[in-house]
Amino acid sequence: MKITANNPNRKSWIKVGKNSDFPIQNIPFGVFLTRDDITTIGTRIGDYAIDLAALHQLGYFEGIPLTDDMFMQDTLNDFISDGRTTWRLVRNRIADLFDEENPKLRDNKEHREVILFFMDEVEMLLPVDIGDYTDFYSSREHATNVGTMFRDPENALLPNWLHLPVGYHGRSSSIVVSGKRIRRPKGQTLPAGAETPVFGPSKLLDFELEMGFITTDANSLGKSVSVEEARDQIFGLVLLNDWSARDIQKWEYVPLGPFLSKNFATSISPWIVTLDALEPFRVEGPVQDPEPLPYLKEEGKTAYDIKLEASIQPKNSEEAVVSRTNFKYMYWSISQQLAHQTVNGCNVRSGDLYGSGTISGKEPDSYGSMLELTWKGTKPLKMKDGTERKFIEDGDTVILRGHCENEQLRIGFGTCVGRVKKAKK
Repeated sequence: MKITANNPNRKSWIKVGKNSDFPIQNIPFGVFLTRDDITTIGTRIGDYAIDLAALHQLGYFEGIPLTDDMFMQDTLNDFISDGRTTWRLVRNRIADLFDEENPKLRDNKEHREVILFFMDEVEMLLPVDIGDYTDFYSSREHATNVGTMFRDPENALLPNWLHLPVGYHGRSSSIVVSGKRIRRPKGQTLPAGAETPVFGPSKLLDFELEMGFITTDANSLGKSVSVEEARDQIFGLVLLNDWSARDIQKWEYVPLGPFLSKNFATSISPWIVTLDALEPFRVEGPVQDPEPLPYLKEEGKTAYDIKLEASIQPKNSEEAVVSRTNFKYMYWSISQQLAHQTVNGCNVRSGDLYGSGTISGKEPDSYGSMLELTWKGTKPLKMKDGTERKFIEDGDTVILRGHCENEQLRIGFGTCVGRVKKAKK
């Protein structure tokens, strides 16, 4: 089925700013609370949130096989379960309805008043009920930097890293939507030169600039998803900040990996941008050497050209951009990650979330974490107010942004925002 929603020449009767992340070609999906305290599934064009439940009730999805309550829910899980054909039919219909040449809704003031909301009239909610969360470690530059710091440059990458997408299972209960404040975590740390650990708030709180992808019901227990099939099982992408307490992590991660240093919070952006919307921005990924085993071997344009940045805004000050990187740098693709996750028969469900792992480029200003940007705190970053940061301090707000852009089109993700508040006593 053709993706008509992506026509770069299409314009909407809703006014959209030149640099908006949400032109009519985007049509992301999210969940929000309306001014009438009703939770609904919606989409966004420009600065307007669109109530898809109201649109459905008024008959605008006629001919598309949707249950009556498909959009009258507080998560996208059921819609995602319907699969790619439904996602594409709905996006195409929305694009047609909001096309500047289509008068059906444009000229119906009564319907517009119940369907459209200014963004400042709604509260964005977590878009899916996340049953499981996997976080990968798939940026070669990031893994090399961390390995260099904690081991040595000659053994920066462990032997398995170039053969499989390394990952671990995270905690889904502490995943929060952008805007939710983040409490500084407490835990055990081992101070430099000490022989026994101490307990208290983390002193080395960090962000991790990542992308996340969300799946549909991809397979049943015992069956695998091939690398060729994987993209059809991925609904879309979000910005993801996998907050990390580096001092807690250093003490606890041997031999099994991150635990309290990661599970206190993970932030995601509220709008899920579909892979269909990102199709024009597919590019070739890094050359993989050695060649992956057959179940991971992937041809063609396997990566997405998504420009990313991270900013820190101290309390009562301006934000400072501290990193600019790109999702296309990821060594292991999202299809390879999903294929590896399921090759042993692990079942994947609608709404499951997968983090890409920290996204770093080759240049120091393209690193995706404070651990790398300040090189374990030895190279502090200067803020706009003159203060310095080795890691994230109480009152700081971390802001992630991401967008794709070519000569015809810009598709973005909005922001993923989290402000740090001090640890509880």
